[in-house]
Amino acid sequence: QVQLVESGGGLVQAGGSLRLSCAASVSISSINSMGWYRQAPGKQREWVAGVSSGGITDYADSVKGRFTISSDNAKNTVYLQMNSLKPEDTAVYYCHIATTVYNYWGQGTQVTVSS
Repeated sequence: QVQLVESGGGLVQAGGSLRLSCAASVSISSINSMGWYRQAPGKQREWVAGVSSGGITDYADSVKGRFTISSDNAKNTVYLQMNSLKPEDTAVYYCHIATTVYNYWGQGTQVTVSS
């Protein structure tokens, strides 16, 4: 059974940085893309960033220029480097791996940015 294990969340002051990691418990084949979503209290889950199997990255406008997504396909691991964090970035962050037949989700990691 595939599990996505996330780490790296925590409490940071505005302007600070955090790096999230997400690793699959077993090797996953036919990956189309890996990415990150987030959900703030009282809000819907929103897409944050993604990277295709070919290495093409894309970002939500709200994080563009501050967040960087990267991946290690051989290790089925995806990272999210978050710089210049703002209080509005506070949310539970979820990693996501999409294959040709299934979508995998992590359990979520809390990121709290204090002002």
